This record gives sequence, structure tokens and C-alpha cells, in this order.
Amino acid sequence: MATKRVDRVVTRGIFSLDGEDFEVDNNIWIVGDDHACFVIDAAHEVDPIVEGVGDRQALMILCTHGHNDHINAAVKLADILHAPVALHPADRMLWDAVHPRRAPEVELEHGGAIEYKDLTLTMLHTPGHSPGGISFHDQANKRVFSGDTLFKGGPGATGRSFSDFSTLVESIRTRLLTLPADTVVHTGHGESTRIGDEAANIDEWISRGS
Repeated sequence: MATKRVDRVVTRGIFSLDGEDFEVDNNIWIVGDDHACFVIDAAHEVDPIVEGVGDRQALMILCTHGHNDHINAAVKLADILHAPVALHPADRMLWDAVHPRRAPEVELEHGGAIEYKDLTLTMLHTPGHSPGGISFHDQANKRVFSGDTLFKGGPGATGRSFSDFSTLVESIRTRLLTLPADTVVHTGHGESTRIGDEAANIDEWISRGS
């Protein structure tokens, strides 16, 4: 069976940064087949994610970045699913603020790949929203999991600690908008989009954010 199955779980909770709290809905993407899967991000509530995985083997919990709303359920989820957690090391300071007593088991790096059967998720380092932002590109199935790097309608938020708008724009230009136009972008919040649609609007959202 081809590993084309993608399930979305949406959880709600608090994103906290720089002394401010925001209520947010997060997308958790579960990618694989009917037997095993990867969990992309572990946000807020463990039970809906465990239900989404079901009786499949969880191979790894992949963190697109280290903001608390994407990792706050990671340790508990890892213990329940018996799966390692993977994070880019540039976001360890964000991770350690949430989970000071437990390190991620796997370090992500640009150009690395995670494989299961015919599924390959290639790691694209896309800093800017945070220093260690990672997008996961599934070339064979024409999709990319962008975390908070790229949304429908523009880039992720900047202007807070550890973020930089020009770095984010460069990441999007060189590592996401270079993907085929029909690549589906599965985002960390909100609706999915396509690379071609975002490429067509890049000048508009750069002018808004500059």
C-alpha cells in the first residue's frame, strides 16, 4: 500500500511568547499509511492526536519548530506512543523553556531525509519565524508541511524574539517557492494552500510585511 495517507487533527490551546498569550488552533499532520505514521507537531492536547494515530505505529514526532504551541504535548505524546521526538537544534532554547528536563532524541538538519516504505520526507531548513524552523517536503506526493513558515495568504509571524522577517522571506523564496507550483502546502494553522498561489502573491505580502 502506498504511503499517501494524511490525516489532520486540530487542537486548541495557548501560544505564549514574550509575555503575551494567544488562543490558537493548531494543525497536527499524521503522515504514513494504515500501519505506521509520522506525527508532525504535537500541540496542546494529547488525546486527539493519539486517537488520530489509532492502532498504527508512530515512527517519530517531527517538530516544525520550537514554539510552545507546537511542542507542548510532545513529551507526553512521545511516552504514550513510544516514539522519539525530532527538532532542529537551533530551536533548543524554545524547547528547553517548555521541557527543561527532557531533550529531543533526534536532531533535524537541512537536506536530511526521513523514510518509511516509499515515503520520503526531506528536511528543508526554513528559518525566520524561528531559527530552527523546518519544512518537510514529500516530493513524490507533491506536498510540503510548512509549520508556521508559510500560510495561505503569506508568511508566518515575525517581530518577536528569535524571529526575523527578511530571513523568513529568504527561506520562503529559496526553499519553498522553488518547489513545483502544484505542491500542496499543509500549514501549522488554518487552511492548506499551493505553492503557485503563494508565489503569485509574494510581492503583495512582502510589501505588507516590510
